[in-house]
Amino acid sequence: MAEGNSSNPNPFDLATVKQLVALMSRHELSEIDLQIADQRIRLRRGGSQGAAPPTGVAAVPSYFPHAVPPVAAPAVADSPPKAPAKNYKEVKSPLVGTFYSSPKPGAEPFVKVGSRVTPTTVVGLIEAMKLFNEIPTECAGVIAEILVENQQAVEYGQVLFLVDPQG
Repeated sequence: MAEGNSSNPNPFDLATVKQLVALMSRHELSEIDLQIADQRIRLRRGGSQGAAPPTGVAAVPSYFPHAVPPVAAPAVADSPPKAPAKNYKEVKSPLVGTFYSSPKPGAEPFVKVGSRVTPTTVVGLIEAMKLFNEIPTECAGVIAEILVENQQAVEYGQVLFLVDPQG
């Protein structure tokens, strides 16, 4: 990501955004604000403070609200994370964003507990920087547990689903 790179009309493509999100997670950064020529990108973790969308990024489809507040995760009093009882496969979030369980509001969710999945089955969407990314299971089996709510803010590497490969 050199500043003088004029061959790429959009220096903040999806791959770059994913790298920046991973960098934020790895170094526990709460904000990154970069500008290259007339394009700017600002990434914030923890909540939306009304940041302006960067230029050159696709708009949000009209069926999603423009200002969806992230749903806060329920408070847990110092309990250790629940370890899977079986040999479940974990479906993790590949990026920071807002999780959506269905393709549009009011539609049936992509999957439910008990749904049979293949490695290419889409189990949800994650909105990051006004882009919607499909989340495939990348394994075969049956959805054993759904660990996130619709419109919940998710972190990079957060477990979203548990899949029973024996199911």
